[in-house]
Amino acid sequence: MQYKEGDKSFINHPKYCKGCGLCIEFCPKKCLEFTDTERGVYGNDTIKCDISKCIQCKICERICPDGAIKIGS
Repeated sequence: MQYKEGDKSFINHPKYCKGCGLCIEFCPKKCLEFTDTERGVYGNDTIKCDISKCIQCKICERICPDGAIKIGS
């Protein structure tokens, strides 16, 4: 799943996301939440991003234990 707005980009790779929620917990802008429309690697809910709130800090990218998130191009 890819979200873009201007120069901002957020990519979540559902095939790697196991739905642990660490990215949601550590996001300083609370722009991430679970979605029930996309499933992760184990069939769990994966995440979606409100790109308009995202500040591209990359905390979610760094905290993800599965490398499922990519910020920027």
